[in-house]
Amino acid sequence: MTGVPGDVRAGALLVAGDVITDVVARYRGPLASGTDTAAAIRTVPGGAGANVACWAARRGGAEVRLLGRVGADAAAWHERELTACGVRPLLVVDGQAPTGTVICLVDEGAAAERTFLTDSGASLRLGPGDWSDALLDGVARLHLSGYLLFAEESRAFVAVALKAARARGVPVSLDPASAGFLGALGIDRFLALVEGVDVLLPSSHEARLLTGASDAADAAARLSRHVPLVVATQGAGGALIARSGEVCTRVPAVPSTPRDTTGAGDAFTGAFLAALLAGAEPRQAAVEGCRAGAQAVERTGGRPPALA
Repeated sequence: MTGVPGDVRAGALLVAGDVITDVVARYRGPLASGTDTAAAIRTVPGGAGANVACWAARRGGAEVRLLGRVGADAAAWHERELTACGVRPLLVVDGQAPTGTVICLVDEGAAAERTFLTDSGASLRLGPGDWSDALLDGVARLHLSGYLLFAEESRAFVAVALKAARARGVPVSLDPASAGFLGALGIDRFLALVEGVDVLLPSSHEARLLTGASDAADAAARLSRHVPLVVATQGAGGALIARSGEVCTRVPAVPSTPRDTTGAGDAFTGAFLAALLAGAEPRQAAVEGCRAGAQAVERTGGRPPALA
């Protein structure tokens, strides 16, 4: 197998990434500095890697597994929540660090835009010692959350996992995860770290940051000179698919009424990868990704509803 996107391979999707407790505060701005702002606050399971796995499992078809690191404080809860979404959890319990927590501030305005305050906790302590090549047994695709690139220990994990996957001919995808963290990591360093990845799934903001291009299509095209397949999400603008230095497909968004945009990109990625695994071509997989993204923004939090 060559790992070319669109190849049909029997097997599971293994996602490696962050498992996070999200505290979502929905308010109607502006925030009142130095005093109170009324908000509706919920605690929900999240994390980009975990969200991707849940949306992939929701599509159905292949088994979806999630490898992540959590603190003992919330390990049982996260395992139950992942299982309820149809994901097989492979959670490493950290005896020293608590589960990562993100405070999501969601403006209830028309765009439902969000701001994150992130304490990665145990999630970025996923290291080479947590990897075993046996994790790839029965796996047809590996997806790595880009958040793993933002700490030394988890970067080492990515290198080990990517090398093992390439040795077995298992295709690997990655989402850049955070424009803010990308800037701190450095563009050249990021591109070096993702060498060997088959599919890159940036947001348009991330794609522009990674290339310096002002236009999302130009940015996606440039990135596809580094990675064989680039799929850039544009929110209400849909998605762009680029190969070999050119945008080859534009997929429109599915109309929706945004409530909370948290996890929309994760929903797209999960549905897209599950569709690829089922044999869909990238364009059809992106159509399914846009559909999942539209469903995600109409819900609070980054996960789909639990399976019946």
